Amino acid sequence: MTTVIGVRFRHAGRIYYFNPGPFTIHKGDYCIVETSRGMEYGLVVTEPRLAGDEDLVAPLRSVIRKATDEDRKTYEANLASEKDAFKLCEEQIQKHGLDMHLTEAEYTFDGKKLIFYFTADGRVDFRELVKSLAGVFHTRIELRQIGVRDEARMDGGIGICGRPFCCQSFLSDFAPVSIKMAKDQNLSLNPTKISGTCGRLMCCLRYEESTYEELTRGLPGEGDTVTTPNGTGEVLHVNVLRQLVKVGIAQEKGDVEISEYPLEDITIVKRSHRRRGGAYDDGEGEGSEKQLKELEKE
Repeated sequence: MTTVIGVRFRHAGRIYYFNPGPFTIHKGDYCIVETSRGMEYGLVVTEPRLAGDEDLVAPLRSVIRKATDEDRKTYEANLASEKDAFKLCEEQIQKHGLDMHLTEAEYTFDGKKLIFYFTADGRVDFRELVKSLAGVFHTRIELRQIGVRDEARMDGGIGICGRPFCCQSFLSDFAPVSIKMAKDQNLSLNPTKISGTCGRLMCCLRYEESTYEELTRGLPGEGDTVTTPNGTGEVLHVNVLRQLVKVGIAQEKGDVEISEYPLEDITIVKRSHRRRGGAYDDGEGEGSEKQLKELEKE
């Protein structure tokens, strides 16, 4: 077992673990660490704790020192320089006529590397751009293409729920989100209803997925034949959260009596091949297969 602390370098960014070494470090402190990119200034977001070797990525680096006031001033100066670098890089992109959208500029703490993050529809030949930028900043330049989810995290904003984006607020990693999750939750497959500002499926679709998976075990699907206290009928709708099943029972005169029963009052007689939990159309139409596949891209 090894004592580790969690360090984050950007707001809502991924948490990396380091050995605190001889330093007494607590959550909320700042420290200087050595990373694969060079020296970095990071915020400690977890209290020191014991972790097994199987839970850590080797090699585990140690904290160089607790951040000083001078380190904080250097960090703030880097932030100010990043704004100027961003503007200049945008000018160079236009000058070279490149089809790319610049998202963020980032200096490493020691100033030895300047990283530019961008999005683009395809591959971009930015070799000449790198040469131009290196000639201006006289430091190592790196251009990194990112996805639309990362772009949304960096830019930030307000989601349709009225709250700041989850990816910018607290999510440290992007978990896979699928159309199946929307179907399981009986949501409309209208792309405008289940996609976020980034144009991909909303991350929050995953939050309740495990609950829905647990609740749907043993539930019949729409179209299944079941027996009820009032006879045998066909399942018309399933309320997953309330564990209620709406069943249509054919009457002698050709009418259909529709009633709702608790799960424990029904028995499944025959399964239907109809897919369970198809999302209901809200009058605005559902997305095409191509549109829905586009939403699932990472």
